[in-house]
Amino acid sequence: MILLSGLLFLLWGEAARCLEEFTFDGDIRQFAVATNTVYVATEEKLYQLNHDLTLVQSLTQRGVLKTGKQAEDTQFLRVSETDQWNSTFSVIVLLPFVENGSLICCGMIDDCGYCELLDLEDITNVRYREHIQVGSPWRSSASVSFLVNVETLSRNETYILAATEQQEDKSTETSCSTGTDAVILHNTNNNQKGLIFSSVGKDIHVAIKREDNVEFIDGFQIDSTIYLFSNLPSKDKSNKVRLIWLEGKESKGKTLKSLRGATLSLSDGGKGSRLLASSVVPGGPPVLWSGVFSVDGGQSNTELVVFDISPDLTGDIDVDPDFCRTPCADRSKPKTLPLPKVLFRQKNMTTVLAVRQKAWMVFFIGTRDGQLIKLAVDKNYHTACPRVLYRANEDRQVFPKIHLDQVDLKHVYVPFQNEMKRVPVSKCSTYATLQDCWSAQDPYCVWCGSKRSCTFGDDCHDSDWVSIPDESQQKMVSYKVAQDRTGQITLNVQTHFTVGSEVLSKFACNFVTSFGDPCKAGLPHQFPQCTCNLENSTLSAEGLQVTLRIRLGTTSLAEKLKISNCTEIRGPPTSVLCRQCIEAGCGWSTNGCSWANQGERNDSVCQSLESGMSSSKPEISSISPSVVSFYGRNHAVLSGRNLGGVTRVRIQADMDCTPKESPVWTNTGVNLTFHIPSADNKGVVKVCVVLSDGSCHGNTQITYQSSPSCTNITPSSSWISGKRKITLIGSHMNFVEGVIHSHALQDSRPPRDSTYQNLTYDTPAAENIRGIFRSDVSLKVANETLACSTKVTYYPDPEFTGFQSTRTGDDIRITIQKKADKLEMRKEDLSVWGVQEDKQYPCIVEEKESSNETDFFICEIKMTAEVTFQQLLIKYGDKMETLSIKSSSLMFLLMLLVLLLLIPIIFFVIFVYRNKQKKLTAKMNKFMEDLELDIRNDIRQGFVDLQTEKADLMENVGAIPFLDYKHFASRIFFPENDSLMTACIKDIGQDAVQVQLDECCHGLSKLIQDQLFLTSMVHALEEQKSFTIKDKCVLASLLTVALHNNLSYLTEVMEDLLSALMQQNSNAQPKLLLRRTESIVEKLLTNWMSICLYGFLRESVGQHLFLMVSALTQQTAKGPVDCVTEKALYTLSEDWLLWQAQDFTSLKLKVLFEVGSDGEVSEPLEVSALSCDTVEQVKEKILSTFKAKFGFPYNTPLRDICIEFEKNGSFVLLQEVDASSEVIGEVTMLNTLKHYKVPDGATIKVLSRKTHPPLSPQGSLKDDENFSGKYFHLIDPDVVEDQRKNPERKKLKLKEVHLTKLLSTKVAVHSFVENLFKSIWGTPHSRAPHAVKYFFDFLDAQADNMKITDPDVLHIWKTNSLPLRFWVNILKNPQFVFDMEKTPNLDGCLSVIAQAFMDSFSLSETQLGKYAPTNKLLYAKDIPKFKQEVKAYYKQVRDQSPITVSEFKAFLQEESKKHENEFNEGVALRELYKFIQKYFTEINEKLDQNGAPTELKEQLHHVKNSFDGLKSCSWN
Repeated sequence: MILLSGLLFLLWGEAARCLEEFTFDGDIRQFAVATNTVYVATEEKLYQLNHDLTLVQSLTQRGVLKTGKQAEDTQFLRVSETDQWNSTFSVIVLLPFVENGSLICCGMIDDCGYCELLDLEDITNVRYREHIQVGSPWRSSASVSFLVNVETLSRNETYILAATEQQEDKSTETSCSTGTDAVILHNTNNNQKGLIFSSVGKDIHVAIKREDNVEFIDGFQIDSTIYLFSNLPSKDKSNKVRLIWLEGKESKGKTLKSLRGATLSLSDGGKGSRLLASSVVPGGPPVLWSGVFSVDGGQSNTELVVFDISPDLTGDIDVDPDFCRTPCADRSKPKTLPLPKVLFRQKNMTTVLAVRQKAWMVFFIGTRDGQLIKLAVDKNYHTACPRVLYRANEDRQVFPKIHLDQVDLKHVYVPFQNEMKRVPVSKCSTYATLQDCWSAQDPYCVWCGSKRSCTFGDDCHDSDWVSIPDESQQKMVSYKVAQDRTGQITLNVQTHFTVGSEVLSKFACNFVTSFGDPCKAGLPHQFPQCTCNLENSTLSAEGLQVTLRIRLGTTSLAEKLKISNCTEIRGPPTSVLCRQCIEAGCGWSTNGCSWANQGERNDSVCQSLESGMSSSKPEISSISPSVVSFYGRNHAVLSGRNLGGVTRVRIQADMDCTPKESPVWTNTGVNLTFHIPSADNKGVVKVCVVLSDGSCHGNTQITYQSSPSCTNITPSSSWISGKRKITLIGSHMNFVEGVIHSHALQDSRPPRDSTYQNLTYDTPAAENIRGIFRSDVSLKVANETLACSTKVTYYPDPEFTGFQSTRTGDDIRITIQKKADKLEMRKEDLSVWGVQEDKQYPCIVEEKESSNETDFFICEIKMTAEVTFQQLLIKYGDKMETLSIKSSSLMFLLMLLVLLLLIPIIFFVIFVYRNKQKKLTAKMNKFMEDLELDIRNDIRQGFVDLQTEKADLMENVGAIPFLDYKHFASRIFFPENDSLMTACIKDIGQDAVQVQLDECCHGLSKLIQDQLFLTSMVHALEEQKSFTIKDKCVLASLLTVALHNNLSYLTEVMEDLLSALMQQNSNAQPKLLLRRTESIVEKLLTNWMSICLYGFLRESVGQHLFLMVSALTQQTAKGPVDCVTEKALYTLSEDWLLWQAQDFTSLKLKVLFEVGSDGEVSEPLEVSALSCDTVEQVKEKILSTFKAKFGFPYNTPLRDICIEFEKNGSFVLLQEVDASSEVIGEVTMLNTLKHYKVPDGATIKVLSRKTHPPLSPQGSLKDDENFSGKYFHLIDPDVVEDQRKNPERKKLKLKEVHLTKLLSTKVAVHSFVENLFKSIWGTPHSRAPHAVKYFFDFLDAQADNMKITDPDVLHIWKTNSLPLRFWVNILKNPQFVFDMEKTPNLDGCLSVIAQAFMDSFSLSETQLGKYAPTNKLLYAKDIPKFKQEVKAYYKQVRDQSPITVSEFKAFLQEESKKHENEFNEGVALRELYKFIQKYFTEINEKLDQNGAPTELKEQLHHVKNSFDGLKSCSWN
């Protein structure tokens, strides 16, 4: 269904989105086409579009006009659309000058002329500007400008011919110019006499003048002859259409002086016709020209005609009475051209474009009501059936000019008021059969035998095609039956085709009847004819049924023919019998039917005959309605006389097209009903009535117009019970047959009344739906349902609450109360009657008033002197309600009782409330004081930390624990696969030995060294849905290991795969390239960068990275760290901020280490700790300080030591959890130094568990699987308040107060971060690393190949490949580079730094507010400086002299050699084969697709057999 509806939209243009289109900001004023570009000038903009109507760029025409002392000092300066402006450049002349590569724009700024010369490729590039008048001083469709070439003695000169409308009552003079003559030639360059835009010739200003009114319609040049068309309106409302010929030779003056002219007239002496639009027909001689003429001088009654306007250059020059260079008095009358051929009559034609297609002329006609019609005309001026290429639903005029797409010549540009559509010139692909393709009579289409479809001619690439003939024909195959003197009957068949050479050589005919071949042998068939001499010289009365099979190349065609004895077709000589005779292949002689060679074959002979009716002919007097939308109309009524025998109504356009017939539903003899069918186009059609014998009588018209559309609805609401009177507002509303609501699709509401703009109807009820809802409104037009953009909201029925009556004289004034609602009820919605003793008195509703909760309707009952009303009858819609006056005494008593009871209740409530409020206020004041004090302390402490933060972090961290290359590489290659990480590297000692690969692995190694195999394998695997991203990363890393000894080859493969990936992404989103790791080559690039940059990482960046990580670790240790969640007070990440931390103090501990087994201890070591540290954290700080102090770790691991605290002369064992630990609910708090009351300066002794087992031996509590569920440290568990022992732990903490800790941490480590960043984008010795320069040059070359000129794309590619793909990985994972562990808090800090690092490479400017994430705000002030450094880095790399291929290969060979034998190549190859084995079939198929040689596929099968057959290559 989607495809079908899409096809229908394409056919009829009912949805503009099915065509290529562009909507402009403002109405189109000028429009021009040059090669592959469309230029459009609107009121305030100039647009440059590609030929497919995609925007290239636009140029504002708003600006500031700065005046100087002299007129030439005036400057027009364009401004942006948001800036203040005081002038607009209104374009009147828009001419692409292709040979000069410029676009000429001339027009007006305020009241003065202005011209610009723009770059044809880039309209924002203004080559030249000047304040000068060229062309008309006002916007006028009666002025034309075009470029003309004049042949001078030395060269061809190009000028602007400006033909300007002249009006007696409207001067062309402006404040800046003295006026413009009718026809002037202006220069186009500074090499011409008088400089650019000047109209001065060799001697003086030359021009053609017109003393009376003139409207110029069109102009063009063919060879050296210039043609100019105009209307000359006169005061008596007559009009003369004139043609001027000029010869473009020698100079401007000679060209204008060569003036000759002629008059164009539609009839002898006719003066009422007026030229509306024109187009020259390409080709010739003769020079054929088409014009749209208004027959009566108006706008609607129009004809398309063709004149021969071949120039007559024999007469005198410059003697024209209407146009002259000197006063025009006493001149001879110009010649009148021969009368034209009238091709087409259609209402409201406004524009025409003529093209040649083969031997046919094709005209594209625009209309005032929004249609584009195509009309094909053969060389004899016979027209094919007109086709509607586009039809707008509403009335909107086509722009006066349409142009052909110069790129493919298969589309036309159709401009409307503020949009342009690119419409295909044909719908060849919609014709499914040869018959349909031929019947379309479209010279653009051919039936392509090889494709078995109807296509454009140039889309059929061989000579096996069939198309329509050069002359218009009604049938593909026609035949005639002749008889010679001997009685031999001959059947002559004529095929009407144009064919390709292949069809011509394979043309054949075959005649078949039920008895076999009816023809005598020996007659050859020569295209386009087939001849058959019948075996039997007599034909039976019922005739002979013959099937004719025709072969046209690979296409076959079958036609059924009925061969009749022409002399047996007898009867009275009527038009019906005549047509029957000619359709049977016979000829019509004077009184009857005869053989084809003895009579007339043209069916025009039948039109002069009577129908043969004995009774009176039917007559048509009227059709109601006679104006309908193009969807047609149901139940139309045709009135007339003698209609009893009518069976059908025939509807036919002016052209000889296939008519439509509609059956008659009811017939009274004077009236009949029928359905008016839908039409393809808008316009007038003829109507006649058809009798049973096929004859058609009567002549009236039906006019098809646009479809209805609704724009507003009032009122926009209805009550549930329905029948509210609604008015729809729009256009063509008189064509609507019913209104449908979405909640009642079967209830089509007929219009109460309708005009062109308005329609009123009653809404349907919605009593089965409760509540408020909105109902969509649609219009029923014939058999179509058209959606409205408006909706009706349904509300509950109005609720009337009461009424009051007041007598004024003999009249009674009644005020009706209604609850306020959203129905917006009007006084006309109500009908009211007063009821007294079953008698009803009409109450005339006069006004409506509203308050907050009540609406009042006021009505009057006239002349009711002695009547009082206790009851009203109210009607709205179809609903009647009875309303009575309510008694108010009972209500008064009830209200009084309520008031008496309410007073004591209120006093009691106030007393209780005030008592409670006092207690609550005192309690809250105390709480707020405590809270304020805590927050003040927290804020002050944060401020103090921020202002006193010192960069006192240790820079001497000892030897940096770098991992060796193979461990670094394996962690990069296999970050999530520990088994492969260890299996692919050799142990110490093995890496010095070169291991020979076994046969199967050696074969596979050799196979992957073939680039065709390797790229085919990669592409084959990536096409498999079961091949996951994880598999892609593993495969890429296995290839890296297996090819590590040949990095040059690995680089070539990577470049090949990257190029393919770029081509694949180039049509989608090039900026997303390398953003994620979704392909094998992207992981391969990560590995390649890691290999090539390891040396740079270790030599230049490693130290700065380690210092930064150490600084973060030290800064974190300054404040509390929650042992369970690992959140810290000092961090860079808001997610890892320990804002719930309680108060703490810093402690200096004297730590003694046990020496020997006799209780001897070492010298004391001073260790910094916090009162809130757990026992485990204290141990970690002791061992960390020991290592920093002595440069080597303590000889006993952390889990094997215990610590004791000296208290009152004896040592107390410190444990994570003991009997004294605080328990809240079921959760135990870990013991801290504060819990054990360890003071500042306390002595701690470190013991070994092995020599001094504790009283209650325990391992690390973190070994418990439910550690975080059983224990807590600084963050309280969520338990009931009553279960807490320490009330001080309930202090309220605010996260935002502690956000300053993020900043203080940033300040502390900032210098380390800056140093690290500068080392990454620094260039030692002013040269970037080889790999960076080489790869960036590779990306630049790829962008050039793909014609990518956007510098942002290149910047993003480089950023995605180096910082994002390599450096961020290193920044976030220092454990890949160093022998260290990464805590979750450290990971959070590194993520913030990595984010700042990537923001430094971003091109977008992020606007940060108070709700922006803290990780963005933290480095917001530093990012702009970093961005400048990054730009300088990228520029320095780009400007660096390129590295040669040989230099880079030498670098790669050196890297391979450095780390040779460090990886286990055999393991990688075996793992690699697992993928080959799994996807063996797919890889084999891909090799076939890529045309792999047989030897390569045999090598693959050999490897498979080797692996499958040898146990030595088992996976163990």
